[in-house]
Amino acid sequence: MKNILDLPPSKELALGIELGSTRIKSVLIGPNKEPLATGSHEWENQYVDGVWTYSLDAVWQGLRESYADLKSEVQAKYGTALTEIGSIGISAMMHGYLPFDAAGELLTPFRTWRNTFTEEASAELSELFAFNIPQRWSISHLYQAIRNGEEHVDSIRSLTTLAGYVHWQLTGEQKMGVGEASGMFPIDSTTGKFHAKMLDQFTELIAKNNFSWNIAEILPEVQVAGEQAGNLTAAGANLLDPSGDLQPGAIFCPPEGDAGTGMVATDAVAPRTGNISVGTSIFGMVVLEHELKKRHDELDIVTTPAGDQVAMVHCNNGASEIGAWAQIFREFGQRLSGADVDSSSVFQSLFTSALESEGDAGGLIAYNYLSGEHITGFEEGRPLVVRRPGREFTLGNFVRSQLYAAFATLRLGMDILTQDEGVEVDKLLAHGGMFQTEGVAQQLLAGSLNVPVSISNTASEGGAWGVAVLAAYAASGKREAGQNLQEYLDAEVFANTTFTSADPQERDVAGFNEFYADWRAGFAVERAAIENL
Repeated sequence: MKNILDLPPSKELALGIELGSTRIKSVLIGPNKEPLATGSHEWENQYVDGVWTYSLDAVWQGLRESYADLKSEVQAKYGTALTEIGSIGISAMMHGYLPFDAAGELLTPFRTWRNTFTEEASAELSELFAFNIPQRWSISHLYQAIRNGEEHVDSIRSLTTLAGYVHWQLTGEQKMGVGEASGMFPIDSTTGKFHAKMLDQFTELIAKNNFSWNIAEILPEVQVAGEQAGNLTAAGANLLDPSGDLQPGAIFCPPEGDAGTGMVATDAVAPRTGNISVGTSIFGMVVLEHELKKRHDELDIVTTPAGDQVAMVHCNNGASEIGAWAQIFREFGQRLSGADVDSSSVFQSLFTSALESEGDAGGLIAYNYLSGEHITGFEEGRPLVVRRPGREFTLGNFVRSQLYAAFATLRLGMDILTQDEGVEVDKLLAHGGMFQTEGVAQQLLAGSLNVPVSISNTASEGGAWGVAVLAAYAASGKREAGQNLQEYLDAEVFANTTFTSADPQERDVAGFNEFYADWRAGFAVERAAIENL
């Protein structure tokens, strides 16, 4: 007979849901913050009429299926239906453009962070504000739409992100965590709100258009970690669980972006700490002790969920190309054996081979650019593998080159942060599915950045777990009692967490540096592929 476990009281349950680029993941945690059940739904963005997008129908289908998957696991493990939850948090891929009219209707298909057609707006706003405004930020998308004369702009009554939209539909509240908000419009670190002077500058910039809205009115209300941001409504409960089992009333934390929830998931919210998140995109976050000396187009200034300034190196292209190659090898294995081959086994075999390769990947050069990459100046991408005759073309060298390619653009931005700005990092933590194969991506990342990289035993749960922790923090009332986010994490989340650390190995450091030099020299090859293919 199957052993049925005890489910903690509903008020002690916290649910985190994160809408990532390729997966919508749900995690239910209890009072000790360990996962009790998980659920997931795979999805993909669509390239429609020159725009990377997801439909809102796909958003809700994915949310329901992810939650239903978690709910089924609760039933199987605990012998009970999941009907009440104490707190909920929503996270999603940051940035992008979701404008709504007065009736709550979306005015244009969701424009995700992956779109790189806002270069003119980004450049003009960066000069106006004397502050780097990346192409993927919501304000860049809005101003580019204004510059393009798009008809829908005058009808805008609210502007939000994917996390903000889902939170709004589940609670009726248009609120947003400060970390997520910092990817919409610059935040004033002294107030924790949208930067008032820059709001005025933007208002003056577009005054001649005579729009029927003001920028401050269409942006969501900004909140910090620990504050409560609404409750699950009856309509929201039905959206998430159409079966009617889920009851309204759960407390919500402010919705946060995947960058902020990744910082929580890796215990990297204090100054001089940093984290690396690897998914469809890859980004590094370092919490700053003080403002940078000057503006760098390669670095975004965002915030932690608590409002502390963070320098962010965001690269559009992360692990997707590795995933595509893994699927090719999986298909080959199935044809060879005539049986199904498990994806995790494929990744295990491929990644392990990288440890047995040459340090410089045998002279192979790879570009993982499925889309444009602002840091290196590419508006489009063409994945490439270039090899030299006479060098060893082995599986290990090939896989190492793909892993190096995923880390190379990140290294460019991190060099600016640490070398040009002199920012010091005491610890660097990593998370993402790439690190599930123990000791491979972690070791090569340490060598690529020449800094120790740590991973916690909770890191594989990622941002969904991180936002569940933020939900529990909001419901606890600890912020009002004087316990800040870092203190809460130290005392109640990571006190007994195991971290494993990988130190840079000389062979990997030297090997990556050789790859990196060739990779930078080969930009002309990538450019030629884009121009001719």
